[in-house]
Amino acid sequence: MDGFSADSGPIWKRKGTQGGEATSLERDREGFQDVHAMVFVGFGFLMTFLQRYGFSAVGFNFLLAAFGIQWALLMQGWFHYFEEGHIVLSVENIIQADFCVASSCVAFGAVLGKVSPMQLLIMTFFQVTLFTVNEFILLNLIEAKDAGGSMTIHTFGAYFGLTVTWILYRKNLDQSKQRQSSVYHSDLFAMIGTLFLWIYWPSFNSASSFHGDAQHRAALNTYLSLAASVLTTVTVSSIVHKKGKLDMVHIQNATLAGGVGVGTAAEMMLTPYGALIVGFFCGIFSTLGFAYLSPFLESRLRIQDTCGIHNLHGIPGIIGGIVGAVTAAYSSPDVYGEPGIVHSFGFGSYKVDWNKRMQGRSQIFGLLLSLAMALVGGIIVGFILKLPFWGQAADENCFEDSIYWEVHEEVNTVYIPEDLAHKHSTSLVPAMPLVLPTTSASIVPPVPPTPPVSLATSAPSAALVH
Repeated sequence: MDGFSADSGPIWKRKGTQGGEATSLERDREGFQDVHAMVFVGFGFLMTFLQRYGFSAVGFNFLLAAFGIQWALLMQGWFHYFEEGHIVLSVENIIQADFCVASSCVAFGAVLGKVSPMQLLIMTFFQVTLFTVNEFILLNLIEAKDAGGSMTIHTFGAYFGLTVTWILYRKNLDQSKQRQSSVYHSDLFAMIGTLFLWIYWPSFNSASSFHGDAQHRAALNTYLSLAASVLTTVTVSSIVHKKGKLDMVHIQNATLAGGVGVGTAAEMMLTPYGALIVGFFCGIFSTLGFAYLSPFLESRLRIQDTCGIHNLHGIPGIIGGIVGAVTAAYSSPDVYGEPGIVHSFGFGSYKVDWNKRMQGRSQIFGLLLSLAMALVGGIIVGFILKLPFWGQAADENCFEDSIYWEVHEEVNTVYIPEDLAHKHSTSLVPAMPLVLPTTSASIVPPVPPTPPVSLATSAPSAALVH
C-alpha cells in the first residue's frame, strides 16, 4: 500500500492494450454487481427487523431503488456524461446511479414504517435531484475527493432523512410502539442484510476509484476498518448492557460503521493502522449512539429515527469527512511518489497552484456543503410530504404491512379437547384435530387430544361430573 506502481494504474484501459481494457471492463462489471447487490439486497433486508413490516421494507426499498436509478441516470447524465446532445451510457454510469440510490436507501431508514409508497417516490425524486447537484459541486467545482461517499452518500443521505422525519413528526406514534420492535426471525432476516453489506462494502468504496493503486488501497482500507468496527461493536455492546449481553441492533448496524467512516479517505494513503483506528472509533461512537443518543433525539428533539441512520451513517459519515480532510492535508510526494500524488489529487498537473492544504480545505468545504444541502433540502421536501393527501397511514397503523399489502392469514392446527360429559361411553373414536384459520397474532397453542376411553377400563365417576 506504499507508493505508486506504474504497472497498475491509473486507468488500465488507457494504456491502449487490449488486455488492459478487457481487465478494466471486467473489474467495472464485478464492481457494479457488488454495489447492485448492496443496494437491493443489503439495504432492503437490513430494514426487515420490524416484526410486521418485512414486506414493506424489502418491497418499498425495491420500488424506490428501481425508480431512483432511472432518474439518476438522467440527472447524472446531464451533469457528467452529456456529449453532443446525448447521454453516453456505460458501466460507470450505472455504478454512479447505484451510489445515488444508496443515499435514498439511507434516508428511507429514517422514515421506515411512517410514510406511504407515494411519499417515498416523491422523496426519492427530490433527493436524487439534490444529490446530483451536491455531488457535481463537491467533486467538480470544489474538487474534493470522496471515493466511498462518506460525504455525498452517507452524510447527505442521513441528514436529509433525519430532517424529513423531523418535519413529519408524529406525536401519537406511541400507539404503534408495540410493532416498532423486532422478533427472533425478523432480526435474523435483518442480519442477512448486514452480512451482504459487510462483505461487499470494500467493492462499494473502491468501485469509483482509479484502477490500480487507488482501487487497491480503497479495498484494503475498507476491509481493515470494517473488521475493526466489528470487534469494538461487540465489546461496547456488551459493556453498555446491564447483564453483559449483546444487542442485535448494535450487531446489525454498528458493525458496518467502519465502512462508512473510511469512505472518503479509502483511496488515500491512510495506512493499515489508520484504517484500523478509524474502524475502532466508528464502532464505538455508533454503538454508543444506538444505546444513548437515539432515545435522546426522539424524546428531546422529536427526531423519530426508525433505523438509527444517524448512528450508522450520520456520525460515521462526518468522521469520514474529517479523516479525509486530515489525510489529504498531510499528503506528500514522499508518501505517494510523484506519479501517485498527481493521479490521486492532481497536484502539479492540471492543478498547477494547488497544494495539500488547499485540498484539505476543499474536503472540509465539501463536508459542510453536504450538510447544508441535506438540511435545507430535507426541510423543503418534509413540508411537501406533510400535505395530507399522499395516502400516509394513521399513527396507530404505522409499521404495519397490511395497510399497503395483501397479507394472507396463516392456517394453524387447533386441537379442540373432548367434552367427556357429552361423549358416549362406548365411543372408540379419538378426538380429531380441527383446522381453523387464525391470524399470526392470535395463534392458539396446540392442546394434545384426549385419549379414547377403553371399554375394558371403566372411567372414574369423578371424571364425568362437572
